[in-house]
Amino acid sequence: MTTPDWLNHAPAAARRYVEGKRLDEVECIVADIAGVARGKAMPASKFARQEKFYLPNSIFLQTITGEWADNPQGAFTEPDMILRPDFTTATAAPWTADYTMQVIHDVLDQQGQPVPIAPRNVLKRVVGLYHERGWRPVVAPEMEFFLVARNTDPNQPIIPPMGRTGRRAAAKQAYSMSAVDEYGRVIDDIYDFAEAQGFEIDGILQEGGAGQVEINLNHGDPVALADEIFYFKRLIREAALRHDCFATFMAKPIEGEPGSAMHIHHSVVDAKTGKNIFSDAQGREAPEFLHFIAGMQKHLPAAVALLAPYVNSYRRYVPDFAAPINLEWGRDNRTTGLRVPISSPESRRVENRLAGMDCNPYLGLAASLACGYLGLTEAENPRAECLGDAYMSQDELPYNLGDALDLMTENEPMRGVLGSEFVAVYESVKRNEYKEFLQVISPWEREHLLLNV
Repeated sequence: MTTPDWLNHAPAAARRYVEGKRLDEVECIVADIAGVARGKAMPASKFARQEKFYLPNSIFLQTITGEWADNPQGAFTEPDMILRPDFTTATAAPWTADYTMQVIHDVLDQQGQPVPIAPRNVLKRVVGLYHERGWRPVVAPEMEFFLVARNTDPNQPIIPPMGRTGRRAAAKQAYSMSAVDEYGRVIDDIYDFAEAQGFEIDGILQEGGAGQVEINLNHGDPVALADEIFYFKRLIREAALRHDCFATFMAKPIEGEPGSAMHIHHSVVDAKTGKNIFSDAQGREAPEFLHFIAGMQKHLPAAVALLAPYVNSYRRYVPDFAAPINLEWGRDNRTTGLRVPISSPESRRVENRLAGMDCNPYLGLAASLACGYLGLTEAENPRAECLGDAYMSQDELPYNLGDALDLMTENEPMRGVLGSEFVAVYESVKRNEYKEFLQVISPWEREHLLLNV
């Protein structure tokens, strides 16, 4: 079987997947504002002959409900963008009936320049600012999600899945191996799919919620890891569907249970020496380490709209539900929003615990790195380390989407790092979603207000 020329530029796992086989289809995809895969599928033979394809720029104005936000740039003429394959992202779609590959595409305008409102380009822009300073950012994400029973009626509450014992998955079983074994067949498929796609899982564990799982990824380049999370969300959903349940990345899918976070570990290395700039020559905390934390404390309120992008996201920010809702920092203190894990000087890092798993991974990483970048360039120091229970700290973060959007648009340094054109489009999409939500009357309102007010 002849291997298409383009596969010679693909990762080894992609080449192994189709070795000696007939590749049937290629899915040409990009992530929209929500992180949903958009694009088109085509026969592999046609993909091999096609250098690019086109999609309208309106895909970045579509809300999570399928509506269209106003275009802040003016007329809604939907000009075409050019999509070129990034062959380094080629990976299998191992759940399909035939041999299918997925390829993430670069999004360019008709002059060949990166489209500034494309989420992957936003992350590349932020990473590029680090590179201009001689720095290389490194991240390590943690993905939390729930396996839940199939829910075909949105009016019904979400419930945990049925385990192999015939009982619903139980809550308050953090780190329990028996709890993971309850849905071991889903986990097995996640491992198998990840191996076929060339992804390395650092670990899988049971979290505190009923059917809540955490997957840790190895540290690496922000764009490459955002690509992995983008792919992982799909492979996890497909693994769950094989076993009659859903996987959800909602921040707070089940009432009374903890929410799902995407904790992000950050470090920065000198591009020339490869040394972690958070540690000095003697292995002590360098000034840059504290500057990075200060930038997080100062600018994270303006980043929350990207880390918590939906009305449901703010249901996770509830006291006493294992979600740090503060901007305190501390060494090995899980009650702080900014945690410094135990590590060697070479691995010194800062963990941002505020992001929800419902965020677009490109935008979540971009927003978090933007805060750290601003801290490094502003060279300020954080307030004193929190040595106690930071859950008792004063509220400093927005607790609804509207307020979060206000803070994002008012923060000029953040707009400068992310790009003003992107911030305007993002605000338009999210204001539209928020307006739609406010028109929905909830069961709580009917129960408590209908006859009592």
